[in-house]
Amino acid sequence: MAIAIETTCHYSADEALARLVEGNERFVRGEARFPTVQKEILAELAKGQQPYATILGCSDSRVPPELVFDAGFGELFVIRVAGNVISAEVLGTLQYAALHLRTPLFVVFGHGGCGAVEAALAARRGDVVHPERIALLVENIEPGLRDIDMTSPPDEQLHEAIQANVRWSMLQVLETPEARARGEEGIIRLVGAVYDLTTGRVQFLQ
Repeated sequence: MAIAIETTCHYSADEALARLVEGNERFVRGEARFPTVQKEILAELAKGQQPYATILGCSDSRVPPELVFDAGFGELFVIRVAGNVISAEVLGTLQYAALHLRTPLFVVFGHGGCGAVEAALAARRGDVVHPERIALLVENIEPGLRDIDMTSPPDEQLHEAIQANVRWSMLQVLETPEARARGEEGIIRLVGAVYDLTTGRVQFLQ
């Protein structure tokens, strides 16, 4: 996703991604530097925010981006919705981050054992009829799962589906008019990632 504006963030997209990778490495090693609340920090942030990355992640309580990436107050602009799905509201928030906060890096952040993706697979198999509003959520995920081999073992299905869902959300962002028009400018970078619940490690997708 690229927007034709000059970012006011102090980091390039590549530098922002490196900060996320380094933060997750500290988290995995048990050396995270979780910040304590200091009045001076809060007072400075009250004047405005300059996050270096925007994260579209799942609402799952086990996957808080600020902790997983060992980020401090004001460093990440986080959007969380079950299944990291794309909607008009999410796209509007992403556009706000690009145009007003000018974050150079955008990350679609899925995770292992995602219940929303599991629900979408169950709907594809015809195993369950979801309540109306959950069904609407699942319908946003299902188009990205069309290539999943439904004859493979359930664990393999889910593993593949989680990555496919991240890529599906990325594709929807990349197909917006702004991204299509400015995709070659390289000012803003969009990447996908998946969090492993067992190890705490984040895998950035190729």
